[in-house]
Formats: sequence, structure tokens, C-alpha cells
Amino acid sequence: MPSGLVALLDDVATIAKLAAASVDDVSAAAGRAGFKAAGVVIDDTAVTPRYVTGLDPKRELPIIGKIALGSLKNKLLILLPVAMLLAAFAPWLITPLLMIGGAYLAFEATEKIWEKVSGHDHTAEELIDSADPGELEDRQVAGAIRTDFILSAEIMAIALAEVEANSLPLQAAALTAVAIAITVGVYGVVAVIVKLDDLGLAMSQRGPSFARSFGRLLVKGVPKLLAGLAVLGTAAMLWVGGQILLHGMEELGFGAVPHFVHDASHHAAAAIGFWAPLWEWLGNALGGAIAGIIVGGAIVGLLHLIPRKKSETAAAH
Repeated sequence: MPSGLVALLDDVATIAKLAAASVDDVSAAAGRAGFKAAGVVIDDTAVTPRYVTGLDPKRELPIIGKIALGSLKNKLLILLPVAMLLAAFAPWLITPLLMIGGAYLAFEATEKIWEKVSGHDHTAEELIDSADPGELEDRQVAGAIRTDFILSAEIMAIALAEVEANSLPLQAAALTAVAIAITVGVYGVVAVIVKLDDLGLAMSQRGPSFARSFGRLLVKGVPKLLAGLAVLGTAAMLWVGGQILLHGMEELGFGAVPHFVHDASHHAAAAIGFWAPLWEWLGNALGGAIAGIIVGGAIVGLLHLIPRKKSETAAAH
């Protein structure tokens, strides 16, 4: 009997150790996957504040809460099961789907650049002329959740590609951790950003002189912060989208271009000498961005320039 009890305790201790190791594995996998998805996360953070622009400041945080809840549902109730089905029954589809997502990111970023250059901003949100604030809020939230679904799909695809070598339970746990952590992180940051100007306004009207000065600085600085986030988000989408495309080409056996980017970055960093890892990373990021611009530009041309040229030709006749 004692030997049976000792054996049971040994089994319990072994299970506890395995559980602890699994938690560490999940944390490590989730951390790697979250880092890989950083570019999409930055864009998600940059995009969301526009959905509360022009609405009642008292409703900003409740609206962000609704969007965050919708984002979590997107990730956990739709995208996570789809990702697990792919991992279980069609893992060969992960790389092609990831490349499609990378091409979409490159297209989104290139389209933003094209709109800035051409002066035709088709993506800017226009507030709805409605007498019902509730209807306006519902439409803004629905639009934000639709946009979030696309970005969340890319985040989950990147995360799945990072942990696909692990067991299915570990993949599911890591993706769940990524989904929760990124949603809380993104919308927590967004909540702070959209309230910074209100905080600055309140500080500028009362308190010591240094607090009032800091408040005025916040009021003036928040629009610049949002503009900077938008630029950073666009750059991150190009870099991440291009890197996904290059990695996918290598996975599918078309490694000439990815190897050229890697080798060129390595040789350039070696030639510079100091801070070589940083320069090599920047070289690879630049190569990814160039690949993103090439693919994204081709898609922009197909979807925008060619149809417009055809319509102009038809109008002339």
C-alpha cells in the first residue's frame, strides 16, 4: 500500500512537472508568435482610434470596450477553431494562406501610400449623418470589428505558423494566449491614446503651472502621435507583409529572392562592421518592405488604376 501511495505521489509530481513545462512552452510559443505578429498589432493599434473620432467623448471607452469584445470573439470563436482545423487536417494550406494574408497587408499599406500621393483618400472614415447617436455608434463599432477581423486573421495565421511544430493542444493554448494578450494590449493602449487629449485638456485648466503646460503639450501632441502611429503602422504592414511573402517563397521552394535579400543584408552589415546585427535586421526589413511594395503595387494597379483607365476609355468613346 505505501509503495502504491509513493508511486501515486511520484506520478502526481511527474504530471506537475510536465504541466509546468507545458506552461513554459505555451509562454515561449506565445511570446514568439506575438513578436512575429508585431507589425500587424501596430497597425491594429493605429487603425482603431479613428472609429471613435467625432463621437461623444463619454462614449469613447464603452465603444472601445465593444470593439475589444468583438475582437476577442473574432479570435477565439471563429479564427481559433479554423486555425486548429487547418493544423489538424490541412497544414499544407497554412503557408499559402499566410502568403495571401501577407499580400493583403502589402496591398493595404501600398494603397495607403498611393492615396496620400494621389490625394484620393478612399479609406478615410466618413461620419454618418444620422440623428440617432445609437445607430451611429453601432455602425462605427460594426465597421471596426470588420476591420479587426482581417487584422486578427493575419495575427492568428502568423502565430499558427510560428507554433505549427508543436502538438495541437500546445498550439491551441499558445494561440489562445496570443489572442487574449494582444486584444488586451492593443485595446488597452487604444483606450489610453484616445483619452490622452481629454486628460491634457483637464490638466491645462487647473493645477500648478507645470501641470498646465504638460496638459497643453498633450493636447497638441496627441494628433501628432496618432499621425505617427499611422505612418508606423503602414511601414510595419509593408515589412511584415513582405517578410511573410519572402518566407513563404522559401518554404515553397522558390528561395532565390529570399536568399538574395538575406545574403545582401548579411554582407552589407559585415561591411559596415559595428552594430552588425542591427544593420542586418534593417537590411532584411528593407528587403521585406521592397517586396511588399512590389506585390502591393501590382495589386493596387489591378484593382484601381486599370479599372479607372478602362472607364475613362469607355467614356471617351
